[in-house]
Amino acid sequence: MIEVKNVTKTYGRIEALNDVNLEVKKGDFISLLGPSGSGKTTFLNLVAGLLTPTRGEVIVDGVSLYKLGPRERTAFRRRKFGFIFQAFNLISYLTAIENAEMPLYLAGMHPAKQRAIASKLLKKVGLKDRFFHLPSELSIGEQQRVAIARALANNASVILADEPTGNLDTKAGEELVGYVKELNEEGVTVLLVTHDPVISAFARKTLKVVDGRIMS
Repeated sequence: MIEVKNVTKTYGRIEALNDVNLEVKKGDFISLLGPSGSGKTTFLNLVAGLLTPTRGEVIVDGVSLYKLGPRERTAFRRRKFGFIFQAFNLISYLTAIENAEMPLYLAGMHPAKQRAIASKLLKKVGLKDRFFHLPSELSIGEQQRVAIARALANNASVILADEPTGNLDTKAGEELVGYVKELNEEGVTVLLVTHDPVISAFARKTLKVVDGRIMS
């Protein structure tokens, strides 16, 4: 499903990734475990089509991402991927349900269908009573669950999670990754990066990232 072939990424003299190869199959739940600065986030951004590799290629469902033009790559990313970030990236003046609807709005979906899908997803992550609360009126854990609903709104087949528990306490973090694990059991492919071995243990497979290389 996802093939990363001989990918290297440099920033001037700094080599963030060095000749990385990885195959992610449909339905995998893979955790990339490593300290800050090891190259985890750079790797995730390359898989998502957000950064151009210095060398190598990324192939998703037979499509070489970096052979697409920028607009084609953006459209492909919206169809395939859902993102969960450490910082949530919720829009402060939109309610929970409006934030969850955002990918559907950008896709031009009819408003009534947007609302139906977002409502279903917020209920799925335990927020049926929080639809019309602003992010500032939600707990940190609730905000991250809105982010999960938003990530799923476009029916993404792959979830890319970048330190999703970094701003959560232990209990909330484990609860959140529990939701992600349930999604994986329903068939969603998950690629998660973390520095926390406890969170990493939720995955089916853990790979270590050391100095820009992925170790089995």
